[in-house]
Amino acid sequence: MPSSWLFALLGGALIGAAGALLFVTHGRIAGISGVLGSLLPPAARDRDWRLAFIGGLLAAGLVGGLLSPSLVGASVHSLPLVIVAGVLVGYGTRLGSGCTSGHGVCGLSRLSIRSLVAVAVFMTTGALTASITGAAS
Repeated sequence: MPSSWLFALLGGALIGAAGALLFVTHGRIAGISGVLGSLLPPAARDRDWRLAFIGGLLAAGLVGGLLSPSLVGASVHSLPLVIVAGVLVGYGTRLGSGCTSGHGVCGLSRLSIRSLVAVAVFMTTGALTASITGAAS
């Protein structure tokens, strides 16, 4: 079984390739909040690729969980807490004009200053939160 860094490298390469492919073929940014947000009312006219993109994300997670459950792991929190966290993340992505995937993968590759600032804030906040809660240990 390959080591975890190899899976991380492969996953990162696939995310980058998917983002580049979407940009080259559709001229769109692969930020999940924008892709998913445009499926909600009032919905965009270009729903097909958005549904396929979200479906692919869900399918990849399901396949990964079936093929190697130990790599995916189980949630360590209750479903209500996960739902509240998801709503807060959704609010934050709207407030920040995008999500970590949109800013970090696609925005930085386009040399966006707004994305550079956003990623610096994401990373700093994440590091502080992990330090304060002891999640890093």
